[in-house]
Amino acid sequence: MSYTVAALLGVAAAVLIDLFVLRTKLVGRVVFWATYPIIIGFQLLSNGILTGRRIVVYDPAAIIGWRIAYAPVEDLFFGFAMVLLTCSVWVWLGRRGVQREPRAGEGSALLRWLRERS
Repeated sequence: MSYTVAALLGVAAAVLIDLFVLRTKLVGRVVFWATYPIIIGFQLLSNGILTGRRIVVYDPAAIIGWRIAYAPVEDLFFGFAMVLLTCSVWVWLGRRGVQREPRAGEGSALLRWLRERS
């Protein structure tokens, strides 16, 4: 399987999980698309450094060959899939009340326990 096919499968899987498995529907929200360019900017910066200095090298037979800031365009696909899946899981867990305690500023349960004992 080429890097291109793997990247496209990653995008498809992330979108399907967002829409139909977790049902967070982040890809349909304006806030997701409004903030995504910030992520792309930093992704291109880090990819540009890593591929421009040849720290990371791609097999030319496994990619399309289009590059942005030295990195193959497939890296943007993988980055999108990774960010979408992470944000979808985060929203999904938040809707289920995971990590409601401690509230902001209270610290962890361990810190509270230590404070009570001192």
